[in-house]
Amino acid sequence: MVSLAPASPPETSADVPRSECRKGPSAALQSSVLALNRNFMAVQVISAKRAFCLLFKGQAEVVNVEGTQYCSYDFEGWLELSQMKLSMGDRYDHEDWIQAVNFQIQVPRVIRLTCYDQLPKASVKFNRRNIFLRDGHRCQYCGKRYSSPRLSLDHVLPKSRGGGETWENIVCACLKCNVAKGGRTPAEAGMKLLNKPTKPKRSPLLNRQLSLRKYECWQHFIPQSVE
Repeated sequence: MVSLAPASPPETSADVPRSECRKGPSAALQSSVLALNRNFMAVQVISAKRAFCLLFKGQAEVVNVEGTQYCSYDFEGWLELSQMKLSMGDRYDHEDWIQAVNFQIQVPRVIRLTCYDQLPKASVKFNRRNIFLRDGHRCQYCGKRYSSPRLSLDHVLPKSRGGGETWENIVCACLKCNVAKGGRTPAEAGMKLLNKPTKPKRSPLLNRQLSLRKYECWQHFIPQSVE
């Protein structure tokens, strides 16, 4: 089972980390980088700032997907490649770049930890943010999408009736629907769930990132079907 532990960026009403929604040096440093262990297995999503620290210390290398091949670069090699891309005008909007004092360098999307053999953590954190992401920030009763402050968590089987705080019993609900449902089951309240709540097979935030063009290369290292 593959389950990653992404970094924890703040949320926006559009359900996208703020670092994905704005440009600039600080935003680029907070963009996400997939870290692989020494055996090329995905283990964690880290910030670009952390990735560059590991690269500079020689504790990691860049893994760049070029067509159907993977090419590895140390820090100096990646800097040289970045400079070559700039000189050729080979730079795209979906890429992130860092402006240092004397040079510009592209943010890698994948790095390999050269001395790390541990396997990925096999768990998805049960928390408010992941429930909102799992349900797409949509109320599971009225189907409308809301920003986080306008959403709440609802117990499908009320707590007063023995309903627990589990993936299978908690759904995203707007404040109006939550109040209307009250301490009843959906059937008793005449309300229908959009989707049956289940535990995600992997991090909802990771699924969100995989849908973005800038992180599509991660799909080479993360199985599309996981248990």
